[in-house]
Amino acid sequence: MNRTTHDTDVLVLGGGLMGTTAAFFLRHHHGLTVTLLERELVGRQASGTNFGNVRRQGRALAQMPLANRARAVWGQVKTLLGEDLEFVPYGHLRVCYTEKQAAVLEQHVRDVKPLGLDLELFSAEQLRRRWGIFAPEVVSGSLSPNDGHANPRLAGPAFARAARRAGANIVEHAEVMHVEHDGAGFVAHTADGRRFRAPQLLVACGAWSNRMAEQFGEAVPMDARGPQMGVTEPLPYALGPSIGVSSPVEHEGLYFRQIARGNIVFGGGLKGPAHTDSVRAYVKPDNVLRQLRELRRFVPAFEHVQLIRVWSGIEGYTGDWQPVIGPSARVAGLHYAFGFNGEGFAISPGVGETMAELIATGRTSTPIECFSIGRFASELTRQAA
Repeated sequence: MNRTTHDTDVLVLGGGLMGTTAAFFLRHHHGLTVTLLERELVGRQASGTNFGNVRRQGRALAQMPLANRARAVWGQVKTLLGEDLEFVPYGHLRVCYTEKQAAVLEQHVRDVKPLGLDLELFSAEQLRRRWGIFAPEVVSGSLSPNDGHANPRLAGPAFARAARRAGANIVEHAEVMHVEHDGAGFVAHTADGRRFRAPQLLVACGAWSNRMAEQFGEAVPMDARGPQMGVTEPLPYALGPSIGVSSPVEHEGLYFRQIARGNIVFGGGLKGPAHTDSVRAYVKPDNVLRQLRELRRFVPAFEHVQLIRVWSGIEGYTGDWQPVIGPSARVAGLHYAFGFNGEGFAISPGVGETMAELIATGRTSTPIECFSIGRFASELTRQAA
């Protein structure tokens, strides 16, 4: 058993996109030594099994600075990494079935404009003239023309490879059992007996992050859920933007995009079961059938399209549906980036760049105070009172 302790400036726990982007920017922008520890393979769970949306539209307003920062990175990602993540800025379109929801879209357009996002509203007739695919019950939509989509299967591993080329130590198959903290910093102990030490630690373990936070007295209420994803046979290529239904009814919340080979990738609606202990997520056949019904309701031309594959992963959902980003409220040198509630892929480069800036300099130009883990301690205190 190897008892050697490996020293570095920053330890990153988790090889999803939050961890790999942070590791890359810590090396690329700030020159710090970094060791990233991943239990399995990088990009294995939520980062590699999601839809691939690169969207700012429809996000919580507090996330807009992160989303804008992320979009700037996505726009130069091929130059930064030297690899093609299949990012295409073909737009993000949201449509709706009711006038009440149309008013919600209109309000969002007004709300995000001062935050740097210009959206274009479309009536039902304008949608018909521009795209000509939607069912008659679609009443309006909004387009974010500079958003887009990328390939989640490629992104995490590509950031990890770029981080490694920049000098980061990316260690896969390194399950962290526990982390000790003393005045000198943090020591992570892996299942095979290795030890890694650093004065700063970033916890970015996705749906498993709350277990690490609990070790430091910062419990976060979080559930694991499985996105229900599918892909159809290839069709003639015709659709550029990612397209989704905006609805308060969960099973109506479908989204889809067409990739260059012609296949329709889709997701949304009800989530499936996911288990962090056994590291398993499941696709429920009822959910898939419901998605296909909604897909055909949404776009009648999909009536006879054939489904060829389904999949899921493990995503972490916090109690208030907002992520945990920033420094610990209790322990100096400890930082967090987790709990993205199925919406982390798009903003991951912004989160990674922000966390690298915070860890390297002690401050960040992007406001993240409202995502502090301390908000859960405050809530627990109020409940106890």
